[in-house]
Amino acid sequence: MSKAVVFFADGMEECEALLVVDLLRRGGVEVTTASVMDHRQIVSSHNLPIQADALAGEVDYDSVDLVVYPGGLPGSNHLAESAVATQAARDFAAQGKYVAAICAAPAVVLAPLGLLEGKKATSYPSFQPQLTGAVCRDLPVEVDGKVITGRALGAGIPFALELLTALEGRQTARKVAAAIVYDWE
Repeated sequence: MSKAVVFFADGMEECEALLVVDLLRRGGVEVTTASVMDHRQIVSSHNLPIQADALAGEVDYDSVDLVVYPGGLPGSNHLAESAVATQAARDFAAQGKYVAAICAAPAVVLAPLGLLEGKKATSYPSFQPQLTGAVCRDLPVEVDGKVITGRALGAGIPFALELLTALEGRQTARKVAAAIVYDWE
């Protein structure tokens, strides 16, 4: 069974985070939600209290296959300020594991770490100038090797399905898409 960590932070775009958690779990992926704050209950960008499974520093990342960075502000800023979350991104990239980010997070979290250098990537349109070193694309989802980026909340479902494809294969992602009555591909 594949494992993923979805980082949570105060001010995150809750739909981007929870769509990923939901669809990965439907596809059989073991997902841990990890708060980068000093508390498990975060408050999303739209003032929804959401309980994380763990604090980011409590997670054993050795057996994890994918780390995910949702967007939203100031959530993406909190992710970028988290030593645990940024080190996980660096380590996963160096180990050839999957790193994914959506909306503001590709520009705010991944680009400053140099993880998009020479990679095709997408982000929320106003953040595209900050995709330093990336080949910027205006697509809902961009997969370049082990780096997967999503444009915004409107791309949340296809983004999550691409993450599921990476971990469990296209057939599993198709089954999940059919189960939620989502016309994909």
